Amino acid sequence: MFWPLSWVVVPLTAIFAKIEIIDGHKLPQEGAYVLAPSHSTEFDPLIVAVAVWRMGRAPRFMAKESLFKVPVLGWALRATGMVPVARSSSASAARQTIEASEILVEHGRGVIVYPEGTLTRDPDLWPMRGKTGAVRLALADGIPLIPMAHWGAQDILPRYGRLSFWPLRRPVQVIVGDPVDLGEYAGKGTQPAALVAGTDRLMNAIAQLLSQLRGVPAPAKRWNPSEHGQKETGRLEP
Repeated sequence: MFWPLSWVVVPLTAIFAKIEIIDGHKLPQEGAYVLAPSHSTEFDPLIVAVAVWRMGRAPRFMAKESLFKVPVLGWALRATGMVPVARSSSASAARQTIEASEILVEHGRGVIVYPEGTLTRDPDLWPMRGKTGAVRLALADGIPLIPMAHWGAQDILPRYGRLSFWPLRRPVQVIVGDPVDLGEYAGKGTQPAALVAGTDRLMNAIAQLLSQLRGVPAPAKRWNPSEHGQKETGRLEP
């Protein structure tokens, strides 16, 4: 399924973005992984998908469970191995996470999870406070957690803005970091304190990667929407 999709998605994305991948070799070439990218525009999934494809892996995302019930689309999501996620109780979410991680390990697949759960609300487009889904998924089966950042897509489609058709092929840089060290949290995947600490470590890693691309220091404190009267809505996470 990915090959025919790539014949459409890759050339289409190349019209708008000239993607440069930095340290792409850090994405595991085999076996399971959880990839956690920065997220500042709705154009991001195309950038991330094409970058992952060019790095030799199939780009699979977390997708809302309700989408799997849509005719044709649901079949396509299942055929490409996308991972369903639903709003549920904490017990159901934990069970769903374990099942998803076991499938990733069994089939040697990777999955892309936006750790913020939605577009960053930070006014300067730095990563904001993260949710624990990506870390929980990685800890469930000891799966490598890989941070990623990119910069430039916001010039193609500004956050909550309109698609810019000109100039074409705007430069977008993508950088992949070393796996986040979650060793001290092993076996603690159900403990809130461990999940929060691991998520803070992940978000710091993403922010440092983005700092490299932007050439300016990342803020010491992550933006917290609840402290600014903002709602965190958008993509779902386990």
